[in-house]
Amino acid sequence: MGYMLQNPTKIGHSSHVATLDVQPRLLDALSALRDRVDAARFPLPLPGAARARRNRAELLAQLDDYLVPRLCAPEAPLLAVIGGSTGAGKSTLVNSLVGRRVTEAGVLRPTTRTPVLVCHPDDHQWFAGTRVLPELRRMWVPLQDISLSEGLLGDDAQDGGEADRGEPSALRIETDRTLTRGLALLDAPDIDSLVARNRDLAAELLCAADIWVLVTTATRYADAVPWHLLRTAKEYDVTLVTVLDRVPHQVAQEVSRHYGALLDAAGLGDVPRFTIPELPESAGGGSGLLPATAVAGLRAWLDQRAQDPAARTVASARTVAGLLASLRSRLPGLAGAAAKQHAAAVRLVQRVEEAYGKAAERVRREVAAGEVLAGDALTHWRGHPHDSSPDELLGSLTSSLAALLTCAVAAADEDVATACADDPAAEGVLAPRDPDGAMGRIGVAVRRWRRCLEEVAEEEVRVAERGAGLDTDRAGALLAVSLLGGRRARVAGETLADTLGAQGVLRLRDRGGQLLTDCLENVLDAERDRRTAPLEALDVTPDQQVELIAALSVLQRER
Repeated sequence: MGYMLQNPTKIGHSSHVATLDVQPRLLDALSALRDRVDAARFPLPLPGAARARRNRAELLAQLDDYLVPRLCAPEAPLLAVIGGSTGAGKSTLVNSLVGRRVTEAGVLRPTTRTPVLVCHPDDHQWFAGTRVLPELRRMWVPLQDISLSEGLLGDDAQDGGEADRGEPSALRIETDRTLTRGLALLDAPDIDSLVARNRDLAAELLCAADIWVLVTTATRYADAVPWHLLRTAKEYDVTLVTVLDRVPHQVAQEVSRHYGALLDAAGLGDVPRFTIPELPESAGGGSGLLPATAVAGLRAWLDQRAQDPAARTVASARTVAGLLASLRSRLPGLAGAAAKQHAAAVRLVQRVEEAYGKAAERVRREVAAGEVLAGDALTHWRGHPHDSSPDELLGSLTSSLAALLTCAVAAADEDVATACADDPAAEGVLAPRDPDGAMGRIGVAVRRWRRCLEEVAEEEVRVAERGAGLDTDRAGALLAVSLLGGRRARVAGETLADTLGAQGVLRLRDRGGQLLTDCLENVLDAERDRRTAPLEALDVTPDQQVELIAALSVLQRER
């Protein structure tokens, strides 16, 4: 079922097949996998998270811009993306392959934000829509109407200006009858551009390629950037060709030999290589076109892939097979990163819950011990009822309870900070400590508890047979003292029992006690949830790991 390779044929630098047989179930599996990759998130600042985000973006680009479009339309023209580093001569090479200036190359260059795709007029429909590179809006502007100030490509000098300022990236499409049918060339921005958006766009365009044409120069072929691209191409087993540009005649053999040795050492010795000598046209002056003889070898190589059905299918089949095969190692890596994210999220939540659980135990213990009935509250209780009114007593108890809760929250936050001090996942994820805000929120909650307590006391006094002699305000104050005063509050309970009866006072204490328990729990739970809310909003769940592995398993079965 699915993707099948038949009739091995030696084309270019690898043995591959000449038939792509794509079944609907394979495309369904690939689409499901794509959705799982799209849903994966790596928001916590863990080691490796940035790499996972880049890998996810690259996978989505390859799935959306290449694998699915190519499997859905194996007969579509081959897309050869000309990529490389700054000043490699990519635009001059594209112009020379076409035979006219379709992309700007020169000494001065703007932001390089509009890549140019050139194809035969009969192939125009393949690229006019969103079959490949769906995120790029299309531009069909006559070449002579576009100036450097509008952001045409030119890769033979430094970057200038700023990034696109949020504007959607565009793809300019040119047609030319001198270009072979079945082949399109795409001049990509510099992979090492100073503008981050250009670097990202260059990587995205390479992900859409059937053929990678990687251009470097005699002075920069050993740089890290081209070798990163070459190693990536080898990892994905894409159809690859390299161009060594601007090679001075006097060192051509030496440079070519050294470059070949480096490719051999990297396991890329069978990659087709083309050398372009250093010529006046290479500097970007004049017409910007190299002599036809300088690019004849590369042009013939590309034309063969487009014109020979076997060679053409092998070129795309190799890239498809390589990318599909790479999923076996890349998806588990993403799944592993998702698992680490979930484990870190669980760890952070547990640390916060442990700290606030410890605070809750402390509050319950101190309330039971009568710690609230201290300071001003104790003074008002000792002066009650002659020197202190019920309102003053209840107000002082409310303030004391709020202070106890505020201290408990502060202690919990300190425990969280200590527990998470060396955890990279905690950075910027938990809500910051907010002592002033906590004091205000706790004050509101405790005052609400006081009002509810007074209402309960009023109801019990109203229904009690002997309650007529007890003021409802004093009943509320005595109830608060009996709940918060510990052993020192025994008199408050006895007074309530004398006026409300044993059953009435038990019922009152049960209702008041539940209100107090609910208040304490709600305050601490709300502060705990406030700390973890940003983490919960990230929705880091174990489902991402499971779904990625499951989608990969289904895809492997369909292949």
